Amino acid sequence: MASPFFARLPRGSVVGSSIRSFVSPVRTTSLPQAPFARGASGGSGFHTSSRRLGFKTVEQAKSRYRSGPFSWKSGILFLAAGVGLTIYFRNEKARMERKRVAEMSKGVGRPKVGGPLNLLDHNGKERKDEEWRGKHMLVYFGFTHCPDICPEELDKMASMIDLVKKEHGDAMSPLFITCDPARDTPPVMKGYLAEFHPDLIGLTGTYDQIKQTCKSYRVYFSTPPEIKPGQDYLVDHSIYFYLMDPEGDFVEALGRQHTPEQAAKIICDHIKDWKAAAKKA
Repeated sequence: MASPFFARLPRGSVVGSSIRSFVSPVRTTSLPQAPFARGASGGSGFHTSSRRLGFKTVEQAKSRYRSGPFSWKSGILFLAAGVGLTIYFRNEKARMERKRVAEMSKGVGRPKVGGPLNLLDHNGKERKDEEWRGKHMLVYFGFTHCPDICPEELDKMASMIDLVKKEHGDAMSPLFITCDPARDTPPVMKGYLAEFHPDLIGLTGTYDQIKQTCKSYRVYFSTPPEIKPGQDYLVDHSIYFYLMDPEGDFVEALGRQHTPEQAAKIICDHIKDWKAAAKKA
């Protein structure tokens, strides 16, 4: 029902017509539905678009946007890549360190370790160092009458030989050079070394030959003065394993602080580096 005030206004007055226009009901016009509101088949538009995005439900879509652009699969790939890079750079650092150690021994101004060999083996056959070219050599100096240290080190050497052979086959020649040529004849050395490993090669010679060999390898040894025939005595000597490369150059010295496993790994790594460098050449 109209207000009495509006009813008293003349029908043709400007004020009356303006007010009537102002208070007339507003007519709304229906807008066409957006494409996402309804699909072509009359169903929900979200269902159509979500099918293209790979979502089956609204909850899946919400979960996807909550998790962000990363998933557990991408996280695993990221971690695997990080672990792989860490292992690679760690191995590369170790390889460069081995290369540095090997090259330091060949540096100008440094005493050369190693030299020519011309000795008798435990079978009485004359042997020269050129026979072992193409393989790494593991050289140890000792004597067969040693009561404790030499047997312990030869046991360790035997384990090292087996571990290296397991990974690289016949890539290393193990040599045992006596520091006591007066007592360590070929037959004595043959029987002694047979107790440790069949691959061990025993080398002996005259006193002057052994003295020169020890000098070239920077090995210290000392026998008591004025020894009488048949007298028992001990020989003081250096306790190291000398690793030589296939060209006869010194690579690294392994001491008593290394376990057989640690020493074998060092040797295997040097052999692996040598093989890799040979393939690139």
